[in-house]
Amino acid sequence: MTTSNYATERETTEGKVFTVTGGDWDQVVSGTDPINDERIVVNMGPQHPSTHGVLRLILELEGETVREARSVVGYLHTGIEKNLEYRNWVQGSTFVTRMDYLSPIFNETAYALAVEKLLGVTDEVTERATTIRVLMMELNRISSHLVWLATTGMELGAINMMLYGFREREYILDIFETITGLRMNHAYVRPGGVAQDVPDDAIRKIRDFLTLMPKKLKEYENLLSGQPIWIERTTNVAVLDVTACLALGVTGPVLRSAGLAWDLRKTMPYCGYETYEFDVPTHTDGDVWGRYLVRLAEIRESLKLVEQALDRLKPGPVMVSDKKIAWPAQLAIGVDGMGNSLEHVAKIMGQSMESLIHHFKLVTEGFRVPPGQVYVGIESPRGELGVHAVSDGGTRPYRVHYREPSFVNLQALPAMAEGGLIADVIAGGASLDPVMGGCDR
Repeated sequence: MTTSNYATERETTEGKVFTVTGGDWDQVVSGTDPINDERIVVNMGPQHPSTHGVLRLILELEGETVREARSVVGYLHTGIEKNLEYRNWVQGSTFVTRMDYLSPIFNETAYALAVEKLLGVTDEVTERATTIRVLMMELNRISSHLVWLATTGMELGAINMMLYGFREREYILDIFETITGLRMNHAYVRPGGVAQDVPDDAIRKIRDFLTLMPKKLKEYENLLSGQPIWIERTTNVAVLDVTACLALGVTGPVLRSAGLAWDLRKTMPYCGYETYEFDVPTHTDGDVWGRYLVRLAEIRESLKLVEQALDRLKPGPVMVSDKKIAWPAQLAIGVDGMGNSLEHVAKIMGQSMESLIHHFKLVTEGFRVPPGQVYVGIESPRGELGVHAVSDGGTRPYRVHYREPSFVNLQALPAMAEGGLIADVIAGGASLDPVMGGCDR
């Protein structure tokens, strides 16, 4: 008679417990777990379209069910925050704009607001510059949500939505190019104001867009909202209630789709948002369907804000008057993008030597920022985008750290995915709208 090396399993409040004195683990559990050898580990990524970059998901599957999910980030790391320590305060704008590349205007504005707060010139930023910032941010919010709608539609089988979303986004990128000289990575919002004024041609294009976009939104809803497959793939999928959102630090449309109307434009206003008329859309189900409805509604609210900003654009300067802070360039858009106008270069060269030296020092060294530290938060398309800036009194940042919503919101992916189907990982992950350029900065 042979004796077993293993004691029998026993049930506890934590589940089945095995007391093992030797042997192979698979043999221990094979008698009681008929599918113990059917769990497989799948690497989803690090290349996958729904993530707007390179995200790796390690999924442990039992059949079609996700038992464990882990997010692995860092594949797109650029070291932008560290690079800021080796550039002057104005040059920082050209770095931060490249982080979340779908919402560059927000990266720039948050940075500029933080630098202005350190300088103590927040109240000196002109009304026209502030209004232009609001105008550009809300256009950027629309373009970002259009990319989310396009890519999520593609992930769930609505190929037409992919085409339509990017088609309308092109209108906005064309407006950005008219104003800044670039479609993306603008470095347009600078400490003290904006790089240059909005031309009349751009105003006309924005007016045309305000007429066009509401019609396109109705087309999207006709395409998706009543579509049985879309409803099936989004309703009660990747649910995250408001308690879980708060526990994980999730903000933005994901939080608002769970029922909490938390929007920094209302709760902690900046750039004069408290003087604008707009609503904060919410939903109560906390699923992919709710996030879809919230983002569509946010596009409509942004259109209202853009129209109000256009009506408020009064003539005036777009940079602070302090010449020790204001960037001395007079920019012009040429065939090769944006740079100094030749007339301004000739004017500088024709003035006194002292003027030329001052121009040279301000451009190469930059202005000095008083020592201190600040935190500024704004409402980006993905949630709270915060900047913690530290100055040691020099011409370069001592430290700049971003509270990036893509990075924080990705914590929610295991909570949304575990216990669900592998197909729903795509819908749930996409509904977070992570942009890995911001996550891996």
